[in-house]
Amino acid sequence: MPNGPLIVQSDRTVLLEVAHPSAGDARHELAIFAELERAPEHIHTYRITKLGLWNARAAGHTPDEILATLERWSKYDVPASVTIDIAETMNRYGRLSIERDADGLLLASTDAAVIREVSKSKKIAELLEGKVTDSTYRIAPWARGTLKQELLKLSWPAEDNAGYRPGSHYDVALRQEGWSLRHYQEKAVSNFINGGSGVVVLPCGAGKTLVGAASMAATKTDTLILVTNTVSARQWRDELIKRTSLTADDIGEYSGSVKEVKPVTIATYQILTAKRKGEFAHLALLDALDWGLVVYDEVHLLPAPVFKLTAELQARRRLGLTATLVREDGRESDVFSLIGPKRFDAPWKEIEQEGFISPAICKEIRIDLPDDERLEYAAASDSERYRMAATTPSKLSVVKRLIAQHPEERILVIGQYLDQLAELGAALGVPEITGATPVDERERLFQAFREGTERVIVVSKVANFSVDLPEASVAIQVSGAFGSRQEEAQRLGRLLRPKKSADVATFYTLVARDTVDQDYAQNRQRFLAEQGYAYEIVDAHTIQ
Repeated sequence: MPNGPLIVQSDRTVLLEVAHPSAGDARHELAIFAELERAPEHIHTYRITKLGLWNARAAGHTPDEILATLERWSKYDVPASVTIDIAETMNRYGRLSIERDADGLLLASTDAAVIREVSKSKKIAELLEGKVTDSTYRIAPWARGTLKQELLKLSWPAEDNAGYRPGSHYDVALRQEGWSLRHYQEKAVSNFINGGSGVVVLPCGAGKTLVGAASMAATKTDTLILVTNTVSARQWRDELIKRTSLTADDIGEYSGSVKEVKPVTIATYQILTAKRKGEFAHLALLDALDWGLVVYDEVHLLPAPVFKLTAELQARRRLGLTATLVREDGRESDVFSLIGPKRFDAPWKEIEQEGFISPAICKEIRIDLPDDERLEYAAASDSERYRMAATTPSKLSVVKRLIAQHPEERILVIGQYLDQLAELGAALGVPEITGATPVDERERLFQAFREGTERVIVVSKVANFSVDLPEASVAIQVSGAFGSRQEEAQRLGRLLRPKKSADVATFYTLVARDTVDQDYAQNRQRFLAEQGYAYEIVDAHTIQ
């Protein structure tokens, strides 16, 4: 469009003019295939990556659609080199495929030159058992996952058409009494089932658990569900009992405290990666039953050892659920290879506009360090500075004033450092929930918060993920995991479930001005900026 909000550059970066009236629409379409790198006030910088383009291709988008997006919103002509590069990159997906015949797995291609090229790679050759025809090679039975990883490193992502073991049949049905799947949840399930395996990306509060339940109803098989913690495991159990034909007797919990294996088993990542005498002690769980479906909740948090285990689970259908594919360790490519490509992605603001998640206002409250702390900060080592700035006692009075501004709302005070949280809990006279809080006590306190008998609670990162607190409408973040974009998204996500008590949620981030605390905050905000959330900068002195 003439004078559009985008400038597409030949190095595959895209500049977005934030103040342009069409910036929001352009951002939603751009986020399908590009990653936000920098988000200062006026111009946001995106990068078009190979993995982003392949994920878009796997989710059903074509090169023509991607190029049409850029041409529609670009202020100037899209460079010819970018046009060619996007088409060629996306067309690499699926040129190689993994197939199955009566004798096992095959690496196949309609392009003899491509398959000849990859087969000469030393790391690929180790995974192949020999040529079958000019266009096919036999794959070692154990190498399906590893082969996909190695092919991706060579920029030849393979489409996995080898199918999956059906698993033991187990009848699961949705009980849609007084509710029904939303249109985007139905589309997510359809894309997943038709694609075979892969990842569904939905905002926090948009019903990822229901996508998992509906996928179980579609596959009707023994299912292993992997979750972040025991509280999450029990919330999954309760939701499955409420929404499906499953009963408590059908569902087992496999965690640090309980070791049950049933047709639907919910296990924590921690127990799966627990070691005894140097070996993973609970790997037998992976073969305890003939699982036909493995669900990975919060797949962006998948621990490194689970990637290795997942490489051996390629014959099982796999569903990853997450609010963001961002990983701070850079292992997005392993999610793509081993869990599967992105099958469905719904922009946060789009879901919000339809009324399925609450709108939210984000405010960054900047606090000046007192002179004595500023001098101490200046003299500190680089490794000490973030903790000093993030835990400044000056934040306490600001937290108290913010709580006073929301007398009728339920408030989460969220932080990273346990001593800071203990001080806040004591000063505010409210409960504190950390990793050291017993699971039963956590559940009791979370329930008291839901019911309103506890209006304010102080929480550590244990509340970042998979904790259903629908009535939370205010969050005050006092410290975070350095510059973690995924954590920022999850913390805002605690507020996005539709609620009766407030029309708009408010997410405050308290930041020490002119310190690394402020620098990390800017990085944490990048993913949410990509989703259309803007942070209003507020001086702490203006808060009454």
